[in-house]
Amino acid sequence: MDRTDQNLLEQVDARTKLAGSNKMEILLFSLGTHELFGINVFKVREVSRTPTVTPTPNMPGGVEGLISLRGNVIPVLSLARIMNLDGAPEGMGGAMMVTEYSKRTLGFLVHEVDRIIRVDWDRVRAPESVVTSEQLYITAITELDDGRLVSILDVESIMAGTFGEAAITDIPPLGGNYQPNVFFVDDSAVARKKIAEVLDKLSIRHKHATNGAEAWTRLQGMAAHSSATGNPLTDEIDLILVDAEMPEMDGYVLTRNIKNDPRFADIPVVMHSSLSSEANRAMGKSVGVDAYVAKFDAEVLADTLRPLLATHKA
Repeated sequence: MDRTDQNLLEQVDARTKLAGSNKMEILLFSLGTHELFGINVFKVREVSRTPTVTPTPNMPGGVEGLISLRGNVIPVLSLARIMNLDGAPEGMGGAMMVTEYSKRTLGFLVHEVDRIIRVDWDRVRAPESVVTSEQLYITAITELDDGRLVSILDVESIMAGTFGEAAITDIPPLGGNYQPNVFFVDDSAVARKKIAEVLDKLSIRHKHATNGAEAWTRLQGMAAHSSATGNPLTDEIDLILVDAEMPEMDGYVLTRNIKNDPRFADIPVVMHSSLSSEANRAMGKSVGVDAYVAKFDAEVLADTLRPLLATHKA
């Protein structure tokens, strides 16, 4: 192993440990306007100058074309065009971020890349309700020490808005006389919609939260209610499904809180994340998740949930 590979492994290891500390690293970039944007470093494979892009017919709006990257052909998207960003300069910009997300590799064209910063998840907030096309693709907002705001991209929404949402095929219901209850948490509206569709097809009742802090508050409320009434908590929750990266509290810290609370001892936790690398799986295992599922494969998610819920079926 050469030194470059060793450095990469050390960085992956450091960022894996970082994920469990309720911190995240964001790659800051500009789209040529006064606004500052960010993307979770875990999703970025590399950054380069904008390459020569081959235009391809019949591509969705915002897709500039294709490039060959080490033998793989990947689509290249102009973020400014996709977001209909007012005031963005013409052209493809000076830099490309290669992202890996839900087992799919994409190139994102940006004006310029700034730097990597480290922030606490509890300083990351969900955006206010908005209607502009630009902000539909923003999943969270954080503030720098100098007061500037950073809009963090919702890559799930960008993919769904550009390429469409994959249809969920027929998934048979669990069967039996018992209808389980699943509590899930995800900060992406697109992901919540897909998860709910899978659970509905499985004939599973469900409740949800939109970030880790909200989820933990609601789960503690359910546990307190269970203790007060003397009813088992498993009457209300059979399984908890968590996202990895979320505003205010990430899924790793949320899972650790759940696993450290004896009231949740009999309730499995499944981590469902677009961060599908082995490093993230290892982090999930270290905080006690019972299963780790990469987004978004409806059949794999359903197949993961079935055996974990089977013990509660009549």
